[in-house]
Amino acid sequence: MSRRLPRWLRPLLAAFVVLLLGYAAIWATVWQHALALLAQPPTRTAEVALVLGNRAWLRGKPNPCLTGRVDTAVALAQAGTVQRLLMSGGVDREDGRIEAEVMERHARRIGYAGPVQLEPVSSSTRQNLSMSRALLQAAGVRSVVVVSEPYHLWRVERLARASGFDREFDVQYAAAPSSCWRSWGMVFKGALREPLAIVNNGLNGYF
Repeated sequence: MSRRLPRWLRPLLAAFVVLLLGYAAIWATVWQHALALLAQPPTRTAEVALVLGNRAWLRGKPNPCLTGRVDTAVALAQAGTVQRLLMSGGVDREDGRIEAEVMERHARRIGYAGPVQLEPVSSSTRQNLSMSRALLQAAGVRSVVVVSEPYHLWRVERLARASGFDREFDVQYAAAPSSCWRSWGMVFKGALREPLAIVNNGLNGYF
């Protein structure tokens, strides 16, 4: 005869199943959005490519998840889609490096010789947008391509909408197929954490 679950355990199990299904639904939504953006790169020219930060260093060298974003921004500049780059990212808590500076050095190393502006203070996606916004306003910029990894951009779009960023600028989004994405897609650590970041941002009223 099979044993029934203790009564006190049933609501906990039910809550776990609901949370798991919610996580899976958010993950699937983010994944579908990522694939759509990868299939539809920016089509209009813009003044600035805004590259969002990430962990700066990994295993003794620049983090490929970050440098892949820079590669995409440089490709946009070389194609004439954007005129200059804005790197946004502050001090990496894991190694003390400034993400924006790591990104600029990588851009120069791969041959980009155009103008670069740094926003070296922000420590979250929300701050990437808000602190970069002030720099873009001061420069009179009207059009921006926001560059990040595919899994990240669903949340970025909603933060931009909630803050008014996408009303102030003509915004397009470029999904960066970094080596992290090509190797692991939606199953690498950053992408697996993304639904939790979305819930956190929602609970804090950022959307």
